Amino acid sequence: MSNADLARHVSLSAPACLRRVKHLEDSGVIRGYRAVIDPAAFGHSLEVFVWVDLDASNREAMLAFEDRVSQMEEVVECHRVFGRPDFFMRVLVRDPADYEDFLTNKLIGVPLVLRVTSTPSLKKIKTEDHGWSEGALG
Repeated sequence: MSNADLARHVSLSAPACLRRVKHLEDSGVIRGYRAVIDPAAFGHSLEVFVWVDLDASNREAMLAFEDRVSQMEEVVECHRVFGRPDFFMRVLVRDPADYEDFLTNKLIGVPLVLRVTSTPSLKKIKTEDHGWSEGALG
């Protein structure tokens, strides 16, 4: 959305709107801008949700796993969660054979991985690419 359109939408002058946006960027409220690319356009049409348990609960093991996973291009999201499992990931691959290759040659080969549970997505119902639903901030 252009600054002029945003200013009209929030009933501000364009210069005032631009100053407020700049302040939000400088203060870290707006962390950046991005293009949202459809993975299927590049042949990555299988999305798999993956839960991982580690065979350790010490900080070093967690950090080593995080470092290793952050280098895996198939992993588009990874969260450390409370309790079990230890991690939740979202993985994008071309097809089931590609996921099997990822699982057997990359993920299971990571030290201390105890258990992996995988669930493929059948259909995406809703995605909030910007992180907030419209009107969520007031």
